[in-house]
Amino acid sequence: MTEQTRDILITGASLLGGEPSDIALSAGTIVAIGADARNAVRDPRIIDAEGLIALPGLVDIHTHLRQPGGEDAETVFTGTRAAAVGGYTAVHAMANTTPTQDTAAIVDQVLRLGEEADWVEVRPVGAVTKGLEGKQLASLGSMARSRSKVRVFSDDGKCVSDPVLMRRALEYVKGFGGVIAQHSQDPALTEGAQMNESTLSGELGLAGWPAVAEEAIIARDILLAKHVGSRLHVCHLSTAGSVDLVRWGKAQGVDITAEATPHHLLLTEQLAATYDPLYKVNPPLRRAEDVEAVREGLADGTIDCIGTDHAPHPLEMKDCEWQAGAFGMTGLETALSVLIETMVSTGRMTWRDIARAMSSAPARIGRLSDQGCELEVGAPANITVVDPEVRRTVDASAQWTSSTNTPYAGMELPGQVMATFLHGRPTVLDGAPVEAPVGSAHV
Repeated sequence: MTEQTRDILITGASLLGGEPSDIALSAGTIVAIGADARNAVRDPRIIDAEGLIALPGLVDIHTHLRQPGGEDAETVFTGTRAAAVGGYTAVHAMANTTPTQDTAAIVDQVLRLGEEADWVEVRPVGAVTKGLEGKQLASLGSMARSRSKVRVFSDDGKCVSDPVLMRRALEYVKGFGGVIAQHSQDPALTEGAQMNESTLSGELGLAGWPAVAEEAIIARDILLAKHVGSRLHVCHLSTAGSVDLVRWGKAQGVDITAEATPHHLLLTEQLAATYDPLYKVNPPLRRAEDVEAVREGLADGTIDCIGTDHAPHPLEMKDCEWQAGAFGMTGLETALSVLIETMVSTGRMTWRDIARAMSSAPARIGRLSDQGCELEVGAPANITVVDPEVRRTVDASAQWTSSTNTPYAGMELPGQVMATFLHGRPTVLDGAPVEAPVGSAHV
């Protein structure tokens, strides 16, 4: 037995914010909880979790790992390492790589890279259209039948704006239980857009991005999904109107889910006044009223889950003038902290709610059977242990992602992931990634 395969005893952890308890892990499974835990494992590694919260391993429904083709910003190894530090045990890797993840061969390549890195479970997202061009459906069936067993399809970064093509995609994936994750952005209404359309955008002289460009696509897609009887997932919802539309769609019985990003729960368009591209993102930061609506929608379950939309970029793509800057922010290492700040500390969500929004719901949407499970005997040992009390100032240079484009740099946020366990194996201990010994499977 090695340190990588050794039994684990987590002592004194508060399960989902409840009473402290011990948790025994062996052979990738939770084998005992409570008084029996100490006797359920032999010569275990002891993890002192007194005062800490135990959660199911976090699942990200929306991650950009950039590889293949964008290794100057991130690799599967560095991105998933950052994910583990953020408390994640599974991520969905978006399709806008180079080449695009639009064939079985390419999604399986990403799957293999994730398995080799072995920080988290990597589930490739397949493109809806070939090359993300919005003209012809990609090889949806072959990706679904591949070793990757793709169930989430998205042209994220681009909208499937053609209603006929969107309908065909919804019809196609229905046969194998897939879901279309739509980047809701009418391209005609956002041509050249730089930030949220508002009085402020006029004052700053930046082309505006109207809320209706997002809401019009969501409304259309709800109607299409209802007509077809298929699953629809709304990516990075950002406006009050979008929340209302999703709420309406669910009331109509449509099989619709939605995600919000951490940055749309905390940051507002006012940051665009700095002209710092760190705050340039798609969809853009919105009004304070939109932030409040998104928080309310997440709290009442209208918004199902959190997707980080982790979008790393090389330094030169953000250290420039606003108009030349790339859209996107990193988020894997700060997501849980932002949720503690905006939802837990404010009393709007409990730790059980956090487990739902950041673990069980995204796992269900992505059809991950061994992720997002309850912390109970017999469940896969995918666990995150977090210190909710510590407060840290975000330092971009100290993060484990390859890129530094965090919008939270210099901000003080609560909470730190102290340990992450992937199928019973520690990937993070004492808040730092566990580097595997040479020659192990975990490299």
